[in-house]
Order: sequence, then C-alpha cells, then structure tokens
Amino acid sequence: MNNLLAAARGDRPADIVIRGARVANVLTLEYEDVDVALCGDKIAGLGKGYEGKTVVDARGAVLIPGMIDGHVHIESTLLAPPVFADAVAPHGTTAVMADPHEIANALGMRGVEYMYLSSRGAPVDVFLGAPSCVPASDFETPFDPLEMSAVREMFRRGWCQHLGEVMNFPAVINGDPALWGKLEAAGDVPLTGHAPGVSGRALNAYALSGVSSDHECVGPEEALEKLRRGMWVMMREGASFPNLRALLTVVKENPALAARCMAVTDDITARYIAEAGHMDVKVRIMAEEGLNPLLALRLVTFSPADYFRLRDRGAIAPGLRADLVLVDDLRSCRVDKVWKDGRLVAEDGRRVGGLTSASSVSFPPAARVTPPTVEQLAVPASGSMMNVIGVTEGDVLTRTLRMEPTVRDGLAVADPDRDLAKIVVLERHHATGRFTVGFVSGLGIGRGAVASSVAHDAHHFVAAGADDRSIVTALTRLGQTGGGLAVADGESVRGALDLPIGGLMTNLDAASAARALDDIERRAGALGVGIAHPFMVLSFLCLSVIPELRITDQGYVDITQGGLQPLFPK
Repeated sequence: MNNLLAAARGDRPADIVIRGARVANVLTLEYEDVDVALCGDKIAGLGKGYEGKTVVDARGAVLIPGMIDGHVHIESTLLAPPVFADAVAPHGTTAVMADPHEIANALGMRGVEYMYLSSRGAPVDVFLGAPSCVPASDFETPFDPLEMSAVREMFRRGWCQHLGEVMNFPAVINGDPALWGKLEAAGDVPLTGHAPGVSGRALNAYALSGVSSDHECVGPEEALEKLRRGMWVMMREGASFPNLRALLTVVKENPALAARCMAVTDDITARYIAEAGHMDVKVRIMAEEGLNPLLALRLVTFSPADYFRLRDRGAIAPGLRADLVLVDDLRSCRVDKVWKDGRLVAEDGRRVGGLTSASSVSFPPAARVTPPTVEQLAVPASGSMMNVIGVTEGDVLTRTLRMEPTVRDGLAVADPDRDLAKIVVLERHHATGRFTVGFVSGLGIGRGAVASSVAHDAHHFVAAGADDRSIVTALTRLGQTGGGLAVADGESVRGALDLPIGGLMTNLDAASAARALDDIERRAGALGVGIAHPFMVLSFLCLSVIPELRITDQGYVDITQGGLQPLFPK
C-alpha cells in the first residue's frame, strides 16, 4: 500500500505510465486527456506529470477499462477454459462470468471443479456461477443431479461467485421447495436468471425469488417489462441468437436504463471469436446502432461489474485493478494492447507471455453407449398429424408444428423435400439405451445426418438426419469416441470433431478448434444444411426449459404445456 500511495502522490515512479491516450471514463461518460499511472496490479492515479519505470506512448488511441462478459458458457466455444481465455484476451476481455452448468450436467461436481482449477492463472478472471438447475428440468437426465447441498458446497469451496442462471422458471413460479432451497443455499450473492417469455403475474412470482437478471429477452417490450419489475436485462449477442440490436432500443430511448443493462454473450463458438471477436464486437454493434460509444462501453464494463458486485474493476479510477485496454477508437474498437493486473497479456491481436497451461482433473470414464438399430428407429404412422419441432434461424425459441407425416410402408419417415428430418436423442451418461425419436423442420438437411454430444442441457447424444442409416452411423461415431460432433452419409462418416473433455470441449488450441469446426460445418453444408452454426442450433433443440417443443432422452417436451407431449396428438 505504501508504494501505491507514493506512486499516487507522485513521490516515486509508477511501474507503468500510459501517456497521451484519451481515457474513456464510464463513470461520467466523457473522455479525459490524462495519463494513467499503474503500480503493481492497481491503478495508482490519473493526471499529468506522472513518471514511470516504463512509459507507453498511447497518443492517438483510447484507453478503456478491461471488458467483462456478464454471462457466457465457456463449454459452448468447445474450448477448455485456459484456451478460451487465451482466445478472448486479445479482444480486450479481462473477466467473464461463466455458468458451467453444461459440464456440471455431463460430469457433476467434478466438472465444476475442472472449470475452476483449469481457469486459475489465465489472462482472464473466470468467475463461476454455481449451477442452479442440474437438471434443467425434471424432463432431462444429467450425469448426477446437483441438489441444495451441492450448491452450498460449491460456495463453501470457493469455486463460485454467483448463482448460475435459474432455468427452471416454472418451478420457481410454482414454489418448488427443492429449487427454492437452492436459492437459499446460495446466500447473499447475485442470483442470475433465465425467464424466456415470462410476463405478467408469472414474472411477479419469478422476481419474488430474488433472481435479479435475465438474458433471454428477444424484444424491447419484454426487456422493458423486466426492467420495470426490478430485474437487470442482459442483452444477448451470441453466435446463433443475436438479440442485441433489437434490445438496444430500450437504452437508446432511455439512456438511464443502461444502469440496469449489460451486453452479454451466452453461447459462441471458437470460430465466432476468431472471425468476429468477443466483447469488442458488441461495442462495435452498439456504436453502429447509434448508441453513444461511451454508453456502449459502460454496458460491457461498469454495468456488469456493478451487478456482480465486483467493486475492484469496471472503470479507470485509483485503487481499481489495472485491467486496461488500448483501442484505436470506440466505434471500431480495434484492440492494440491489453493489460491484466498491470501485466501486458496481449498485443496486436496476439497473446503475450505464453499460453496458459490447464490444471488436470481426472474424469470418470464415459459410459459405453450403444446406438439403436435402424429397425429400432422405425416410427409407425399412428395418426394423421404429428408434432414437429419448428426451427427458425436466429431464434432460440422453437414452435410446435402440426404436420402430416410422410408415410412409407406404414412408417413415418424423414422427407427432405418437405424439410422434415428425423431427430433422435440417446441417453449417454448411464448407458440405459433409452432414446427418443421425433421430427424437426427448419434444419434444411438434404441427405445424411449430423450428430452431437453437445445437447443442452443434459448433453446426451442428439442426431438429426434424412435417413435412419445415416443417423445410426453418426451416433455410432459418438459412441466410439465418448462424444463430439459428427457428419454421416449412409454408412460413411464424412467428418468428425472429437470432444474428449466431457463430450463438450476439445484439447485443441483455439485456432485449430476453429478450423476443425469450420471443416465439419462445411461438411454438414454439403448435406444441404443451410442454417448458420448448425451444431449449436441442433444442441438447443434438447433444452427443455425453452419454449415451445423440445426433445430430450425422456421424450417430447413443451414446458409451456406442462411437460411431456406425444409425437402423434390425439
């Protein structure tokens, strides 16, 4: 402290002085023409005349606080935590609030421990949310359910900083004792939410729980209602579900609401990071939409820091962490240099100081999964109409479609001419052999099949295809490797990306993972799959807590209709 005080007074040289930059003040929404002095991992002071052991000439650039992602699932990038950190740090990210409920569903407490240990020492602070819904609902089967005692234990061990998104909103609204017990076990920490389409009296009941944020808004009316009821709105801009532009209307019309809003990611891929960026792309989008760039910056710095009670960061001020980013301009937000805790960690789009090594955690062996046979996938046409999952590109919500089945030899079959694919979910954690068969429209599969062990939230094997043989081939590939992504055509595997870490993440570096994902998506495209990020879209078709129709290892599910639904309605 004495050194920090002396540096602040100018009685001794600072370790680093960043000189000549326009300093973006997110507290007063103005630029300051001051120098910034750093001492160790803290900001010592701002002003003119500071001397430093190292002086950085930043004339013509803008100095901003390190950016914070208020909600992200690292597993969705397919990257291990330290690799993810190395990938996003050059984009100016210095902290993320990560919900590890994906790996918690796949590996239980060991998965959360892995995320905690492997992110230590990374160039980005990873604050974990204790998974609150494992399983997401009673209609999904995780590796090991995490009850109230597990939530309490994760906080006791110091792994978690907040409560992960409370996804089972019907259970919250209806006063389910087990879920409310988890809220109580979390104690006095931020309770993050997930309430797609929840409105009116149901929203009142949800807010009574103390859950204080939501990242599922898709339109300004929904966002404004949640703000009026005391919640924070996390404006999502992910790879498959970009909602930021639509939601930004709320802040543009009333800038004061920025105090209770932030821009977040939710789910992105390694390729998205390489091609578009991370939090920097959100600043660019908001500036393009006409928002004051300083206000846009606040939505990825001070606002998330405020919500998550991170009092040591989010702005450039004396005593805060020296998490700083030098950019050319806020509108373009091209990152030049990144300091984390006063240490240069990225420059010119590259990591500085070597990549981070991951801590190892032993995982239980994957269960041996035997896929169903072609004969077992046969679906007798037992009705004139069937329920079909309707996919709309760019929308996390699905629709419940009523469609006539295409019938051959008395069986309901996939029909590429009608954009009607068969979809199968195979339980993988306990080798029960249980599977569910349904149909989906909107994927555009012309032939063959695509399959994945990334299948929110329980992460069983899911495959969608134009014929049963291709589906079995793709599922067989996943069963042989324990998890990954696969593309099959008939009896041939056309492409695969193995995910050895819980069936969710690869050991590859970010660049190699992005290339591998690009390759397998191109192979999926060769089968006629026309939507962007097809494997991510496929994975969300299994998430039972998103309206409307979904498919899990237990059956068709529509949470808005109370649960399990038949394939052929009466």
